[in-house]
Amino acid sequence: MNMRSLGRSGISVPPLCLGGNVFGWTADERQSFAVLDAAFEAGLTFIDTADVYSRWAPGHVGGESETIIGRWMKERGARDRLVLATKVGMDMGEGKVGLKPAYIRQAVEDSLRRLQTDRIDLYQAHKDDPDTPQEETLAAFAELVKAGKVRAIGASNFSADRFRDALQISERLGLPRYETMQPEYNLYTRMEYETGLEPVCRDHHVAVIPFFGLAAGFLTGKYRSEADLGKSPRGERSIGRYLNPRGFAVLEALDRVAERHGATPARVALAWLMARQSITAPIASATSPEQVRELAAATQLKLSPEEIGQLDDASAP
Repeated sequence: MNMRSLGRSGISVPPLCLGGNVFGWTADERQSFAVLDAAFEAGLTFIDTADVYSRWAPGHVGGESETIIGRWMKERGARDRLVLATKVGMDMGEGKVGLKPAYIRQAVEDSLRRLQTDRIDLYQAHKDDPDTPQEETLAAFAELVKAGKVRAIGASNFSADRFRDALQISERLGLPRYETMQPEYNLYTRMEYETGLEPVCRDHHVAVIPFFGLAAGFLTGKYRSEADLGKSPRGERSIGRYLNPRGFAVLEALDRVAERHGATPARVALAWLMARQSITAPIASATSPEQVRELAAATQLKLSPEEIGQLDDASAP
């Protein structure tokens, strides 16, 4: 499996990242362990999670995903063979939110404890915090890098202008910069990234690890009408916005290309992402070993320029 680099960090990762948002939510601990085992065996050794996963679920407080990943790594002795990414900044309740230095220092310790590790390979600002000067946030991250608790930093859910500002601040002050950007980007959701963040990331050689690589499961073809939304908690929560003429056109194009390769729509949708020059490793989740094998197969699927063009045309914003 060809490895790719996370910006200038020196960290190499496979071309697809396993999303940890389902662990402790739509996948219980037993299922999560099975998924992580399958991913490890398939060479998908880049795992992304966040402290807030899965606070939105009834009875959850956040940290469920990190806790499960930590238990799995300890039981399997797998920490040193993984690239582990997590995030800080989303609302954890009780005033635990944002990117103020004092909170970052507290949050990283909480994540390290749940993950049962002494370091985080990629620590990401989960969203912009306009109430905290970026100089202060970046200086706090620099402390964590210097202390060896974090190897590299990244950002998610920033506007292009704010992300460019952050990169310039790091350069001006000699601080560690955001080596990765994690935007929402997939075959359906294209415009904001392609017209804003993509040029910034390309110009500054920032690695891009987009979330919702399968549009919360819509691009698997599992959801083709409102009647399908009840197939999973994710369907009811996230899929309705894709059920429109443009979404159906994307599915039709995926079906055509998938049939040509004897593949699935999900495999094709991820292969389209991995073929885009600016993308380092799209993030996709799985709730079973079978789904993990599907993700791994996507890393081996090569689309022709004609097929990429067909998918581009069907999904044009």
